[in-house]
Amino acid sequence: MRDLGIAIGSLPPGALDAITDVAGVRVGHTTLIEGDGALVVGRGPVRTGVTVVVPHEGEIARQPLFAAAHRLNGNGEVTGLEWLRESGLLTSPIALTNTHSVGTVRDSLVAWEARGHRPDEVYWSLPVVAETWDGRLNDINGFHVRPDHVYAALQAASGDRVPEGNVGGGTGMICHGFKGGIGTASRVVAANGASFVVGVLVQANYGRRARLRLDGVPIGEAIPEHEVPSPYGGGPQAPVDASTAGAPAAATADEEAGSIIVVVATDAPLLPHQLARLAQRPALALGRLGSIAANDSGDFMLAFSTANRGGRLTADFEDGGPATVTVSALSDEYIDGLFTAAIEATEESVWNALVAAETMVGRDGITAHAIPQERLLEVWQAARS
Repeated sequence: MRDLGIAIGSLPPGALDAITDVAGVRVGHTTLIEGDGALVVGRGPVRTGVTVVVPHEGEIARQPLFAAAHRLNGNGEVTGLEWLRESGLLTSPIALTNTHSVGTVRDSLVAWEARGHRPDEVYWSLPVVAETWDGRLNDINGFHVRPDHVYAALQAASGDRVPEGNVGGGTGMICHGFKGGIGTASRVVAANGASFVVGVLVQANYGRRARLRLDGVPIGEAIPEHEVPSPYGGGPQAPVDASTAGAPAAATADEEAGSIIVVVATDAPLLPHQLARLAQRPALALGRLGSIAANDSGDFMLAFSTANRGGRLTADFEDGGPATVTVSALSDEYIDGLFTAAIEATEESVWNALVAAETMVGRDGITAHAIPQERLLEVWQAARS
């Protein structure tokens, strides 16, 4: 969005305007695009993948981080969530994929961690894997995500600029009737002489076209389906009823379905209850964007802090750890800045996913069109003038 000259919010972004502006956080993708034409289950077309967020360069199971989660609407799956809520700790990378590949990705993360332990060593793993449904474009029942794809994403994880749009877990995703996918952004917050970074990464796969907003501007209404067809139907082939011309089309069940996963990272020293509050704030951004968190949507937000990493928050699966640990925490007097950062970065992340995404033809010729950038700018500038 910033390449188009559009800045969302008032806080400054980090150097990369990405979740990787939080020191130590890395992101890796494996993107799977194969075949064209009619759906043949097990053969394709394939439009899917895996994205991993690695919280720091060490072994996360032995150096866990304070974390929390929020559910806006729960028609979805995030594995490992109950232990995260119970303990307030993140003990694995966070992986994003399609709905029917969650099990494979979860098992692959366990196997990846097992490589670092002796065969006779007792340990356990409850990885965090989240999903959104890409079956509109992808052969989702072909189960094309395999363990080697997860390992490749982990090996590719980098702290540099994050590829966005049709990549990784976002490859086959649709957002507000346009091609969606992976997006990321960050904000820098000043707090009484200190400076903290809040970074966000989303897998955006939700929303009805007519509801899409940009800072209150009704972008979706201005780019209707007869102008840019929706992958859920409509478009120029749909007859126009003169009695309802100009009114938003009735949403299909598929169009109202869909999900979004929001991962929030920060280097601010937050305790689990503070992170739970931070994890709630992306929901406000989704409301600004035009989400209603529909009945069939899975909208989950996870937040973690890279601070307090050296505080021996667990005993590393062994007895003999310290009886007490010392941690630091941000004063709540300064937490509002982080709330603002999470909202702004989430809104920009979704828009970055939309703008970075390219038109994709999926199974059976179903097409998810990229949002037309020139038209977006035209509508935006007209509303701001």
